[in-house]
This record gives sequence, structure tokens and C-alpha cells, in this order.
Amino acid sequence: MSKGKGFIAEFKKFITRGNVLDMAVGVIVGGAFTSIVTSLNQDILTPVLGIFGGTDFSYLTVTLGSGENAPVLNYGNFITAVINFLITALVIFCLIKGINAVGDRMKKKEEAPAPTTKKCPYCLSEIPLEATRCAHCTSHLEEA
Repeated sequence: MSKGKGFIAEFKKFITRGNVLDMAVGVIVGGAFTSIVTSLNQDILTPVLGIFGGTDFSYLTVTLGSGENAPVLNYGNFITAVINFLITALVIFCLIKGINAVGDRMKKKEEAPAPTTKKCPYCLSEIPLEATRCAHCTSHLEEA
């Protein structure tokens, strides 16, 4: 019975890790985002493209053979799916690019090193912050 508790404890530890929870949230948000992109494509872009192409992609079909039970290739639906994929990939690319740009800016602000030198007010040479006398002009510096 202790093996079962160990397994359950290990599974609980795995599930409560941050990256597993992040992945679950990502999958849920991704599913919702996919329905938005699908609606954008089917309800807005496909009809607009249909104006220029003269037809709505989703109704493009080819019947293989003849008769009532002949198989039908719905290649228009495939074109719509490819457009959905490309739009989704483009939007995700733009989001990730924006997030990375913001992250890079935040890193640069955090990584800005503290100054280690100051300018001598008499000769304008660079000297250490802790200096009380300038090494270049030997002037006595006031404590700031």
C-alpha cells in the first residue's frame, strides 16, 4: 500500500508543478483562441476573399465518380483550415515576438549595472566612486 501512496504523492507533485499548470492553462486558452481565429476566418476573411475570388472556399468540392453515394472531396474546407492555421500561426508569432520584446526590455533595465565611477569636478576625469582625491589632478574631493 505504501507504493500506491508514493505513486499518488509523486503524481500530485508532478501535477502541481508550475510548468504543468502553465501548460494546462495554455491548452485551454489555445482552444478558446482557436475558436476565435476560426470564426475570424469563416465569418469575415473567407467571405471577403470570396468577393475577390468569386467563390466561398468552404463550398469548393470535387465529386469522385458518379451516383448518389459517390465520395466527395471538400477541398474548400481544407483551404479554410490552411488559412486558419496560417492566421493562428501569424497571430501567435506576433504575440510571442511582442512578449519577448517586452521581456528583453525588462531584462535590460534589470541588468543596468550600478555606476562604479564619477567625474572629477575639477579636471572631469573618470575616478572611482569611493575616491576622496582625484588621481589625475590631485584635487581634494568633497563628500557628496
